[in-house]
Amino acid sequence: MKRTLTCTVLAVFFGLQASLALAKAVSTPESWDYLQPDRDQVIASLNVVELLKRHHYNKPPLNDARSAKIFDSYIQMLDPSRSYFLASDLDEFGKWRNQFDDFLKGGNLEPGFNIYKRHLERLQNRLDYALSLLDKGVDNFDFSVDEELLVDREKAAWAKDSAELDDLWRKRVKDEVLRLKIAGKEPAAIEELLTKRYKSQLARLNQTRGEDVFQAYINAFAQSYDPHTQYLSPDNAENFDINMSLSLEGIGAVLQSDNEHVKIVRLVPAGPAEKSKQLAPADKIIGVAQANDEMVDVIGWRLDEVVKLIRGPKGSVVRLEVIPASNAPNDQNSKVVAITREAVKLEEQAAKKSVLKLEHQGQSFKLGVIEIPAFYLDFKALRAGDQNYKSTTRDVKKLLSELEEEKVDGVVIDLRNNGGGSLQEATELTGLFIDQGPTVLVRNSDGRVDVLADEQTGALYKGPLAVLVNRLSASASEIFAGAMQDYHRALILGGQTFGKGTVQTIQPLNHGELKLTLAKFYRVSGQSTQHQGVIPDIAYPADVDTKEIGESALPEALPWDSIRAAINPEMNPFKPFLAELKARHEARTGENPDFVFTRDRLALAQELMHETTVSLNEEKRRAQQADIEKRQLALENALRLAKGEEPLAKLKKEDETTPHNDMDKPKPEDDAYLSETGRILLDYLGLSSAMAKH
Repeated sequence: MKRTLTCTVLAVFFGLQASLALAKAVSTPESWDYLQPDRDQVIASLNVVELLKRHHYNKPPLNDARSAKIFDSYIQMLDPSRSYFLASDLDEFGKWRNQFDDFLKGGNLEPGFNIYKRHLERLQNRLDYALSLLDKGVDNFDFSVDEELLVDREKAAWAKDSAELDDLWRKRVKDEVLRLKIAGKEPAAIEELLTKRYKSQLARLNQTRGEDVFQAYINAFAQSYDPHTQYLSPDNAENFDINMSLSLEGIGAVLQSDNEHVKIVRLVPAGPAEKSKQLAPADKIIGVAQANDEMVDVIGWRLDEVVKLIRGPKGSVVRLEVIPASNAPNDQNSKVVAITREAVKLEEQAAKKSVLKLEHQGQSFKLGVIEIPAFYLDFKALRAGDQNYKSTTRDVKKLLSELEEEKVDGVVIDLRNNGGGSLQEATELTGLFIDQGPTVLVRNSDGRVDVLADEQTGALYKGPLAVLVNRLSASASEIFAGAMQDYHRALILGGQTFGKGTVQTIQPLNHGELKLTLAKFYRVSGQSTQHQGVIPDIAYPADVDTKEIGESALPEALPWDSIRAAINPEMNPFKPFLAELKARHEARTGENPDFVFTRDRLALAQELMHETTVSLNEEKRRAQQADIEKRQLALENALRLAKGEEPLAKLKKEDETTPHNDMDKPKPEDDAYLSETGRILLDYLGLSSAMAKH
């Protein structure tokens, strides 16, 4: 396919070379004139157009409506806080709003390059202005003045002129100074840090390559189709291959850009970051250091540059300075986490069992818990003919047998934070709990539906079952949980899952690679796992903001839909009892300190996130900060007192940390969500047993 496409686009390229000069009307400073599209990039762009047209799952037309999406996406990517471009820039670019479809079909990259060069010009002006303010000294800022900064600028009006941008940037720099001042830094240290930060951004700006421009522009195009369709430049394609082969070690965290920050999206189970117990989803990385070297401020850096700093040889130490997600929005207090890089060992990702002992309605019960951090399969050992190769299903089989020997009263499968893995394993694991039948449907871009099924007759485990999930349970986890729900085989408890229900493939180009979405997963009930994820039968309080984390939080995420069901399951045995199970759950957890704490902490975080402005008056800002810390301390102490612990006099501020060890892991009974899952399962057993007797 690649060869045919390349021949096609070469013909287009040579036939339309004259169109490359069409959009040179936008003037750019001489310093950026070296940024021009080259022949390889033009051919690659034409290849991308053709691949998306033929093979993307949705195959939406490349027309004026798509052009407007590309334009909006590109502007949003370059200036998400509307702090660089002027209204006149947008007026000037606006004439192309409905022409990007024609530009891309014709191999004309000039408009995309010219917009980017204007962005560089504006950004350079802003950084120069910020440095000029710092040259006057941070003591020049008057923090007694009563003024505010609009921080949520996604829908703000574009600045009319440079004077309006100057005022915005004066407030931005003043805000950064005030944040650092409240965090306890001295004026000289603040001035040095911010000067170094802006000079570093300026230096990186001057190293911009044509490939950086091309990648940004083509990704604005590709990601207008869906968030997982992505162009990988030759460098990034190499990084992707490294990540997949684990030939270089990192920290085991999935990262993404978040305006000027790099944000943690997910921690890889059993990876160094997860084992440290010091990092969490939505934490922002603001600094990276190698071992004992000086911390490098990475605010304003590109994601790929930060990833390069974090990655390194196995056994070496990387230090990350992070602003915890649990901080209040204006709290810039950071902590430093030391992590030893290593490959994620398969045995550490392996399923593990424990026994949850509960007193319930005057009786003692034992429930088996199987924690599955990922859906793994040791392909290397399997191909080598090793009879003892590791896989999720083989390990869970063994654990189930051991638990049945211990005469447990039921089993909980814990899929919290399981980001997925092998589709084959999700299918085979489903087969351990059902007699026989379809496990997942895969619908391709041509409309064909492939059915993956468990062909083995008989279930290994037929006893009472619950599956515990949360927002970070994704992909293969959702397929397994969805199948358990659709076959009415288990109670699904916890949080709404991530909602990643699409399949991607990597297609080599003449220049770089294209990762594109070419299929979609559907549950055996015909419902997609995409966007919506799996909705639990009984929901627990979320420990992350589902508007910030999850597929539905991503722009242009493909929608939820449904196709024809593959099964017609028998009557749902849980349905007659769900209302009573929910009522008992709510009565139990209404006063449960862990549930109350999680619920109230998220409510406070969401309340603070809705604040769109911050005060630049020091007295007011300190008062706001003190009030937030007082409320956070009250939540923390309510939890501690309910558990019989000593209250804190003030919130702990974490200093440089080292990884925790497995001794820190709580007992199953100490995990409030796990214990509650066990109690709901025992409630069901009691209710169904009572009905059977009648």
